[in-house]
Amino acid sequence: MKILLVDDEPELTDPLSHILSREGYQVNVADQGQLGYEMALNHSYDLLILDWMVPGKSGIEICQTLRSHGNTTPVLFLTAKDTIDDRVIGLDAGGDDYLVKPFELRELLARVRALLRRSASSGELTPSPRLRVADLELDPENQVAYRQGRGVNLSDKEVQLLSYFMQHPGQLLTHEQIYQHLWKDQDQPSSNVLAALIRLLRRKIEADGETNLINTVYGKGYRFGE
Repeated sequence: MKILLVDDEPELTDPLSHILSREGYQVNVADQGQLGYEMALNHSYDLLILDWMVPGKSGIEICQTLRSHGNTTPVLFLTAKDTIDDRVIGLDAGGDDYLVKPFELRELLARVRALLRRSASSGELTPSPRLRVADLELDPENQVAYRQGRGVNLSDKEVQLLSYFMQHPGQLLTHEQIYQHLWKDQDQPSSNVLAALIRLLRRKIEADGETNLINTVYGKGYRFGE
């Protein structure tokens, strides 16, 4: 498994690349954003670990540009930013996971393993059937949702969440159930991560004039459907 680490802090990249190599991964390191982008564009990697604020070309810009070229390599963001708005920006850019500095190396390793497992297994699965609730249709295989004639591109995590909702229409799904479904192989992130993901998904599938489908049950969780 090949991993590209893009970060300009040697005090982080040196021990991190060492421990990843010790775990059996082949690790390349770039300390400039533009260099990291070119490496990701021209070589095949199984995972990209991108620092949000790397100089030259930010991790967000790298991810957005790669996604615009059809590159679907999983992306794990490393950042000191920890507000809901920041998490929304990272997820909206096409990131698959998000880890706030400082972090425990064992947590990073757990997230790396989970992303690589999901990436490796995706090519072995049979195509997922389309799901429909009310006027919303989800094509999980192509990561696209359709509502009232418009298509919406979704990230991997958004597809997982929306699929879970659409498989349980009208049912109260608690915060704990959702966390277990989305991060069952990982240490659970803070509550801000789920809130950011919900906010971003709402923005994509609930345009002005359309009926809200993700309904908050305060203090408990969410219920999906009209």
